[in-house]
Amino acid sequence: MSRLKEQYTNEIVDALVKKFGYKNIMEVPKMDKIVINMGVGEAKENAKLLDSAIKDMETIAGQKAVITKAKKSIANFKLREGMPIGCKVTLRGERMYEFMDRLINLSLPRVRDFRGVNPNAFDGRGNYALGIKEQLIFPEIEYDKIDKVRGMDIIFVTTAKTDEEARELLTLFNMPFQK
Repeated sequence: MSRLKEQYTNEIVDALVKKFGYKNIMEVPKMDKIVINMGVGEAKENAKLLDSAIKDMETIAGQKAVITKAKKSIANFKLREGMPIGCKVTLRGERMYEFMDRLINLSLPRVRDFRGVNPNAFDGRGNYALGIKEQLIFPEIEYDKIDKVRGMDIIFVTTAKTDEEARELLTLFNMPFQK
């Protein structure tokens, strides 16, 4: 069992119950999943770029990535419905906690001029979105082996009902929010 999950089961649940006064232990918010999404717009011209993006994504997440396809045709972007335009990975359970631990303790401190993550990037339903400008912040990615610097979106999906509950949950997981 990962260190983060053990910490969740004990200290975090107690702190959340104390702060929000839950009557039932099942009301306490918890991490549901983490979705990592990488949009590769250039993939419509060059399919090899998507392959390298998928390889990077799988190295970071430790699990197979799924290709995302365009839902609609958009003429201005020279995009047809069904064209592969990105990849995503959904992490749950042990892999989710392990990735979260690596992200918070190893990767985010490696970001240049890092002052913390935006505390207002919640969606109103207790989910948090985090944008990363380059995949190089992850220690698994070797600088010499990448062909292009790509960004990605990381979405933390929680069972929290409000943003305040989700913010408190992520703060207890040591998420470095800006002051």
